[in-house]
Amino acid sequence: SAHNFSFQRRSITYSINMIITLITPLLMASSAKAFAPASTTSSSSLSARTIPRRLTWLQETADAQVVEEIAEESPPTKKYVVVGGGWGGWGAAKALCESGIENIEVTMIDALPDPTGATPYLSPTGKPVEAGTRGFWKDYPNINALVSFLGLDENEVFTPFTNSSFYSPDGLEATAPVFSEATVGSILGGFPIVGDALKNAFSESTLSDEFPMLPSPLGQVLATIPYFERLPIADRASMVGLLLATIDCLGGDEETKEQYDRMSAHELFLRFKISERMVSDFIKPTLLVGLFKPPEELSALVVMELLYYYALAHQDSFDVRWIKNGTVSDSLIQPMAERLMKKENGGLQVLGGCRVKEISLEKGEDGKSHASKLSYLNTRSGEIEVIENIDGIVMALGNQGMQSVVSSSPDLARLPEFSRAAGLKGIDVISCRLYFDRIVPTRSPANVFSRFEELRGAGGTFFMLDQFQEESLAQLWGKDGESEDDEGPLGSVVACDFYNSCGLMSLSDEDIVKILTDDLLPSAVSKFADAKLVDSWVGKYPGVVSWFSPGSYANRPPLEGAGNGVLPNVKCAGDWVRMGEREHGAKGLCQERAFVSGFEAANSLMKDTAKDEKFQAHEVLAVREDEMAFKLGMEANKKVMSFLPRFWTR
Repeated sequence: SAHNFSFQRRSITYSINMIITLITPLLMASSAKAFAPASTTSSSSLSARTIPRRLTWLQETADAQVVEEIAEESPPTKKYVVVGGGWGGWGAAKALCESGIENIEVTMIDALPDPTGATPYLSPTGKPVEAGTRGFWKDYPNINALVSFLGLDENEVFTPFTNSSFYSPDGLEATAPVFSEATVGSILGGFPIVGDALKNAFSESTLSDEFPMLPSPLGQVLATIPYFERLPIADRASMVGLLLATIDCLGGDEETKEQYDRMSAHELFLRFKISERMVSDFIKPTLLVGLFKPPEELSALVVMELLYYYALAHQDSFDVRWIKNGTVSDSLIQPMAERLMKKENGGLQVLGGCRVKEISLEKGEDGKSHASKLSYLNTRSGEIEVIENIDGIVMALGNQGMQSVVSSSPDLARLPEFSRAAGLKGIDVISCRLYFDRIVPTRSPANVFSRFEELRGAGGTFFMLDQFQEESLAQLWGKDGESEDDEGPLGSVVACDFYNSCGLMSLSDEDIVKILTDDLLPSAVSKFADAKLVDSWVGKYPGVVSWFSPGSYANRPPLEGAGNGVLPNVKCAGDWVRMGEREHGAKGLCQERAFVSGFEAANSLMKDTAKDEKFQAHEVLAVREDEMAFKLGMEANKKVMSFLPRFWTR
């Protein structure tokens, strides 16, 4: 066999080397005697220098054969680069490292000093902080699978599912319950007059106090009746029109989706007669903290995708939980990074503190363009470094990163898919941490500000981290244990975030904190007025979040980049990408969607670049199936729309 032949060649070469090693001293000694200085030799005789020179040539020839043989047996190294260290980048890195490709080299490049999560980001006073507080919803199957894959205990990583409250200048507006844990008593007991009778009758007939899972949206409507403090039932019922539009949009083809994308959500609400109060008191605040813009600045398509995924798909779709200890980075990203960076798991190389300068393309023999070289700035050394002979790239970037890379890469900028994506704008965000001298009790740990003038057009949230991470209060304060040093007793730690915060960005950090402590927080929960602020931190992030504006769908980067027929070895990942045939049920600004897009981008990249290699595509878990009522609704709508014009879209 070829393997045995190779082994025989190497054995012969080894024997030659051994013979040379043994006879060289003897030949040297004899040649020294035979060719002493007093002697004369003919022109055909060998000199003392010639013998070792010829033996060296023989040895080098044998060694070269071994090297050549080993090179022939080993497949060439596949070199992949992931640009961006968010959820999309880590999804791509995981899929590539676990692909089973024999010789693979995967490098991640990110501007953060340490995208692995191993180095905490600290405030000037040494307290751990992060940009934004992110929830983990019921339908996050791939992130849940990651927790299991890493050998982590979900109950140690995440809090239990929690309720959320909405506050306006008038006080508490509504509370979103934990639908999966609702009881008959908590739901039916809230009905006026007949509540107790219904509760008792249901409990006696089912012999259980658990509230049943009902078809959507019936279950959500019934389950939230006791939790809306001020919004009349008639206003809530106007949401039915939005459900009809959602069935038409999500059940339609690509052209239908683009028609809805050209319409603003505000226009959609008007055409489908959603009540003004329902929009102003509930939907608008929800969109400001879910998609970070008001309805008039958002695509109707993305709004319906978001509302369906998070609220309408299933009775318990809105159930959400949070990180129980530390941050998302040190709880999930760090253990994943540690695993992937081990040689036996792919040997991922992570280059933090590096900014990509240019991605260079060249024409291949197939007539297509191929990314072959990437240069980046190492911000630590100030040097420009280059990675050459690249087999593929995943660009896991947001709009700001995409703009930076494309504007400095003329080859990419010539391709319309990248130049259009680089032209999309982002949304400003502000994150704050407030540290108080006492524990402030609240009805819910997660809360939304609604209709406050002080927001200046922004969406606002506040999260009681001391309730999420009750067992880690000292760590929230940057301490090793319970302490009452110079800062006194450890009180509540509140994370406050502002989205679409352009009206607040010009304010000083002190003024932003003052708006929170003097106006917003005491208006929502009166006991904040009695608490004294001990410390604070403010982080401003201009233009960093994807903005799904009306008409932006066609300009968002495709997962396939410029396409296999043009540029087969550059793919895109992130929550804003259009996934095409690989579309997933997770929608909107969503960690799950970003993570899945990384898997799919890497799978597509390997399919197009590792054709001669065996590789294992990363598994992608789907969200729960649509309910039967929704499926039937979509089928019925298709039949109706086959002869009825869609006059409400453009």
